[in-house]
Amino acid sequence: MSILPIVTYNDPVLRKKTTPVEENSEELQTLIDDMFETMYNSQGVGLAAPQIGKLHRVFVMDADGVTEEIQDEPNLGPMAFINPKIVEFTGEKVKMEEGCLSIPEVRDDVKRPANVRISYLDRNFEEQEKTFEGWISRVVQHEFDHLEGVLFLDHLSRFKRRFHKSLLTKIDEGTLETDYPLVPKNVDKQV
Repeated sequence: MSILPIVTYNDPVLRKKTTPVEENSEELQTLIDDMFETMYNSQGVGLAAPQIGKLHRVFVMDADGVTEEIQDEPNLGPMAFINPKIVEFTGEKVKMEEGCLSIPEVRDDVKRPANVRISYLDRNFEEQEKTFEGWISRVVQHEFDHLEGVLFLDHLSRFKRRFHKSLLTKIDEGTLETDYPLVPKNVDKQV
């Protein structure tokens, strides 16, 4: 397994819609392994393929490190989502703080539906359909957004985005230090 550099929010790859995965393959399984390794190394709970510069319709998550501390949140372990589709959103919109490995140190409140039902292929390329609630629903929605070329910043008002300008400028300049490898847009990538 490899730890891959994560592209920053200003990279055009994060604004593109992803391409469905056509078949299970050794390359796909290696990608999933590398995504988990990269996510764990970055202390994240989710990672979408565009965040490592790949336009594959895949994301991974393992929210157990956080859900262990939240009452009534299940531990689901590591999960891979291949070619996910949102079936439905239910419940009222709930405001919670979000962050993103591609936008380090920037955190803000985002309103999202409380629950999401999603169909997808799991790591074994078997069809699944599940409803996620609460905090895990938020992780699923956030990562799904990445597959559609949407960032959590897009859910913020213009005023809120301006509030984060100094951190975004450091990311743009490649001067923000992180504990994991980043590839700012203005630096040549080898992803």
